[in-house]
Amino acid sequence: MKTIPIQLPDTVFSALRKTPEEFVQEMRIAAAVKWYELGDISQNKAAEIAGLSRRDFINTLSRYQVDFMQYTAEELAEDMTNVD
Repeated sequence: MKTIPIQLPDTVFSALRKTPEEFVQEMRIAAAVKWYELGDISQNKAAEIAGLSRRDFINTLSRYQVDFMQYTAEELAEDMTNVD
């Protein structure tokens, strides 16, 4: 695992009422949710980035008002043709 240092103003933590550790975890989750919503990554990869199980990640999506099913019309049509 890589550690990547980032610099943030000290006021960020108090403004959000989070410890630095909680803030970093929330950043990981928010980034993973957004990348998943944009279709850049899968649920499994998003859960891994967020540091959550896939089940917990799917539950977290509702907090961000993101649908757990991210299908394009083409992907959905393709999946429907493969259903027996």
